[in-house]
Amino acid sequence: MPANEQNKVVIFSAPSGAGKSTIVRHLLKIFPQLEFSVSATSRPPRGEERDGVNYYFLSPDEFRERVVRGEFVEWEEVYKGACYGTLRSEVERIWAAGHAIVFDIDVKGGINLKALFGEQALAIFVMPPSLEELRARLVARGEDSAENIERRLAKAREEMLDAPQFDRVVRNDALCDALCAAEKMVGEFIGRQL
Repeated sequence: MPANEQNKVVIFSAPSGAGKSTIVRHLLKIFPQLEFSVSATSRPPRGEERDGVNYYFLSPDEFRERVVRGEFVEWEEVYKGACYGTLRSEVERIWAAGHAIVFDIDVKGGINLKALFGEQALAIFVMPPSLEELRARLVARGEDSAENIERRLAKAREEMLDAPQFDRVVRNDALCDALCAAEKMVGEFIGRQL
């Protein structure tokens, strides 16, 4: 999907539990010109998640039908049976409002979006301090079984190898430092003209 030169995209990707969502929520409070892109998923809602706020929840059949109709800018099966993607209508809606899009997206999706949007995108990889710390964060979240945590950690090992494909890396050792670094990177990017 070609973008015009005023349209900007900020992409945050990281292994699950690295802190990307916390950073994105912070940036949305700081920069009124940013708007969050709500992803679509074929998985059911968890806990307090709401349709159209956290995700657009689609049945697996509806997700596949929309893929076939070309309604996604990008999509992939992140975990077996759980597809995630960015609806073309979501990108168009945000740009029509005159905002820059901020994505909180898995690593492969982030790489795909950067390839799609090129210089109009700033792709930032949020690096966890270590796999041990990542395990502790995932356990503390209390959202996953021990088996799912191990699956996420195995995936994280692979995803961390993709960090060089991103424009910038924010190491989330201390949240305050990570927030400051992300603010500076995003402020410089959305403040400059292409």
